[in-house]
Amino acid sequence: MQARLIKLHTQRGRLLERITHQRQALAREIEPLIAPLAMPARLAALLDETRAFVREHPYLVGTAVAAVLVFKPRFVWRWTLRGLLAWRTWRSLRGLVPAFVADLLRGQPR
Repeated sequence: MQARLIKLHTQRGRLLERITHQRQALAREIEPLIAPLAMPARLAALLDETRAFVREHPYLVGTAVAAVLVFKPRFVWRWTLRGLLAWRTWRSLRGLVPAFVADLLRGQPR
C-alpha cells in the first residue's frame, strides 16, 4: 500500500509540473492576441464615454451639429483642428509660462 501511495504522489508531482509548463507555454502563445482581443472592450468603453458626454452636454453637441449644417463641413473641420492645436499648445506651455514670467521679474532671462 505504501509503495502505491509513493507512486501516486510521484505521478501527481509529474502532472503538476507538466501543467505548470503547459500554462507557461499557453501564456507565451496567447500574448500576441491580448491587444486585439481587448479592442472590443476599449471600443465599448469609448462608446459609453461618448454617450455620457452627449447626455451631460446636449447644448454643446447640438451647437456643433448646427455649425456643421450651417457652415461647410470643411470650414468647421479646419477651425476645429486649429482650436485643437491652440489648446494643445497652451497645455504644453502653461507650465512654462509662470516660471518664465517669474524669471523675467527677477531679472534672470532664460
